[in-house]
Amino acid sequence: MFPFVPAPSVGRIHEGAAAVRLGDSSPGGRARLDAMARHLQDVSDDDARAAGFGEYTWVVRRTALAVHSFPAYLEPLTLRTWCAGFGAAWAERRISVVGGAGGHVEAATLWVHLDGRSLRPARMPEAFLDVFGPSAAGRRVGSKAQLAPAPSDAWSSGVPWPLRFVDFDVLEHVNNAVYWAAIEQELAQRRALRAPLTAVIEHGEPIERGHQVRWCAVARDDGFDGWLVGAAGEQFAAVRVSAGV
Repeated sequence: MFPFVPAPSVGRIHEGAAAVRLGDSSPGGRARLDAMARHLQDVSDDDARAAGFGEYTWVVRRTALAVHSFPAYLEPLTLRTWCAGFGAAWAERRISVVGGAGGHVEAATLWVHLDGRSLRPARMPEAFLDVFGPSAAGRRVGSKAQLAPAPSDAWSSGVPWPLRFVDFDVLEHVNNAVYWAAIEQELAQRRALRAPLTAVIEHGEPIERGHQVRWCAVARDDGFDGWLVGAAGEQFAAVRVSAGV
């Protein structure tokens, strides 16, 4: 459903480094998915700023992770990222994360470009395409949701997902990495579901201050689907986690 295209032979590839720190780790010592999402976010921002596009405003529409093997506590990480496709107002970014002790995660994130004033989707500037376009090799990507919408009883059957001040970023909504904490909480109850696994999250309406949010999960034979929903019928995110990559 979500291809992880290989690194290009031409075009820009940015490389960064990180490590799995204490605050990134589960009690068992593996890197948590919300921590991995922060690393992906940071290396993506570093790449954009290094290329001279730090003033651009982006929001994540979708992130897909193929976790071949979870990195572990204190494991050094090498992150390589490149542009893998474009749409009218969005771009797909690929990130390959390889750990020094065998950790391996592949990621594909769909970022929507926003007008800095209106915060509405805006077409990709030519200057940006000139820098990041060659690695995409003309590949076009869509932005339509591919995961199932929340069931009608998602709110009534869900559990509260309290919001904290620390969940919000400079755009005044819950940061995309925070959403992965809901998946981690579900994984804590499903001990048999571990790497290799594939996890996908699609963001809907942004979670803002004052929203009431609940988490609803439905088991599948090979994993689970989940949704973060609001009291007024909002769908903030859809999730699918499956065994295998």
